[in-house]
Amino acid sequence: MDQTPPLPWWRFGHVWLIIAGPAIVVVAGFVTLWLAISRPDPVVEEDYYQRGLRINETLREQKDRAMMPALKGRNHAATSDDAMRPADQ
Repeated sequence: MDQTPPLPWWRFGHVWLIIAGPAIVVVAGFVTLWLAISRPDPVVEEDYYQRGLRINETLREQKDRAMMPALKGRNHAATSDDAMRPADQ
């Protein structure tokens, strides 16, 4: 009876398929680390709070215009923003 020796484990394709998953994750982790180190986040602007307040004011003005009654908004759609502001401002 002729018995051939079994093949070594690295000769089976399924073994490499199982090893490939974790190996790809490790490589992707190192790539992510390299990207995080080589491209730091931008510095926050010194006046970030004042910029945020101006953005909120702009959004509030846009909301006020959006909540205007439909007829008034439709009638003033072609007019400039200055014409839509109340006289007391």
